[in-house]
Amino acid sequence: MATDTTKLLEAWRELMPTQTELGGELIRRYSEPHRRYHTVDHLAFVLDRIDEFAVSSNDLFLVRLAAWFHDAVYAIPTRELTNEEASARLTVRSLIDAGMDQEDINEVTRLVRLTATHQPPPGDKNGWLLCDADLAILGSSPQDYQAYAEAIRAEYAHVPAAEFAAGRLEILLGLLETDIYRTTKARKLTAAAHANLTAECQSLAAELGVDLEGFRA
Repeated sequence: MATDTTKLLEAWRELMPTQTELGGELIRRYSEPHRRYHTVDHLAFVLDRIDEFAVSSNDLFLVRLAAWFHDAVYAIPTRELTNEEASARLTVRSLIDAGMDQEDINEVTRLVRLTATHQPPPGDKNGWLLCDADLAILGSSPQDYQAYAEAIRAEYAHVPAAEFAAGRLEILLGLLETDIYRTTKARKLTAAAHANLTAECQSLAAELGVDLEGFRA
């Protein structure tokens, strides 16, 4: 179901009541025509998962703000900076203009940068929450996961099939070798995420004509 951007803007106004123009700019960014997965639907999904996975020790204001900025820049192909670094730098500029305290800006920017690796350090409750929300799609139903995988491929339609499959396979195998989720509620998605990732890895290996275990080695 397509996200109602009016409701999304209302959610932004609750978060930053005096920065309506900035919220509109972010929604426009997530609505760019080249995006297929990293869209307003993804933003809304991440915000919902933040609310679902949060605990009392989370700073929800800062985590939600980081969610709004985490994919604000999504260039395909990337330019001089990674998308995460470009998004982090946009975060700094935007929040300075919004008059936020430097300490809060530093935390939001740190969280945005974490989405490059999804490897928050031990005890980083805010980082855990944002990364788990961002990766929650991996533990969705097989149908929703398939739609996600197809949307990612569509974003990189310019990349030759074999090159995309090899790169994607390497990324997914890396995820399978880590603790995907760290928050208590998100950990319940682990089994589904492993099943989805394994199925896609097998499909990619077959497309490449390689043995999956051999590729891992």
